[in-house]
Amino acid sequence: MERSVAPGPDSALLAIDLQNDFIPGGALAVAGGNEVVPLINALAKSFVHVVLTQDWHPAGHSSFASAHPGAKLFDVTRMPYGDQVLWPDHCVQGGSGAALHADVAIDHAMLILRKGCNPSVDSYSAFFEADSTTPTGLSGYLAERGIKRVYVAGLATDYCVAFTALDARRVGLETFVVEDACRAIDLNGSLAKAWTRMTAAGVKRIDSAALAPSFRNEGGQHGQSL
Repeated sequence: MERSVAPGPDSALLAIDLQNDFIPGGALAVAGGNEVVPLINALAKSFVHVVLTQDWHPAGHSSFASAHPGAKLFDVTRMPYGDQVLWPDHCVQGGSGAALHADVAIDHAMLILRKGCNPSVDSYSAFFEADSTTPTGLSGYLAERGIKRVYVAGLATDYCVAFTALDARRVGLETFVVEDACRAIDLNGSLAKAWTRMTAAGVKRIDSAALAPSFRNEGGQHGQSL
């Protein structure tokens, strides 16, 4: 884990997919997903720059098992851009499952980025679609604001958080995953595989307790500004 730090003006928090369908009771529920919402709300108070993301799939998206006759949930099929897990229908544009959870309270977030809108290509990452080529525009948005490092939190650790963190490194950003502010699906060992890839790419693990004196409420104690 990294030392105590206080995010500076060149840091951004990326709060990934805090949506109803990923919360217990949703179509693609992540165990304990509800637990990260208040933690990320509090964490966001230490950041000037916050980006929220949403999965935002059209009905019948190619990543849905229902779009592949005879397929079962969580089968893996080959798509032009690589292997694709077939998910339950989730985060359909305009539906209640796609909405941010009611307890998300990050009013100063300046961008809500919607991904997975292409009906033929999935998009776990907030930076690129799953073809690893088509950009979402996030890297340009961050660059124009002078962002040099990002802290990634949300759902799920082994998919959208991990792919976002990996692509953040790819575009040259110092990248931290706030480990206790994430929860995983862990499908067939996907969590361990994701951490192996992130570590190899130079993604750093950090705990929310190490982030920012304002978050810890420890008067007079200051971390190193990052």
